Amino acid sequence: MSLRVTPNAGRDTIDGAETRDDGSIVLRLRVAAVPDKGKANAAVTALLSKTLGIPKSSVTLISGETARFKTVLIADLSDAMVERLAALA
Repeated sequence: MSLRVTPNAGRDTIDGAETRDDGSIVLRLRVAAVPDKGKANAAVTALLSKTLGIPKSSVTLISGETARFKTVLIADLSDAMVERLAALA
């Protein structure tokens, strides 16, 4: 799953899907954590796990550790989780 993350926001929230200029679709997230020593990445993991009702260990950052655009892997993605993600878009 591709994400566009805005750190240092007022609160943790998922803004929905965004279509980029190249046609790719990303899920926009805002986290209150600062982008320092992995705090924002941990907040992204926590927000996704809470929203999907899964353990934090099921969400793995694949790429974009220091970038706004990130790719995460969600282990054992069920049909119910896919529906929750689709509802966010």
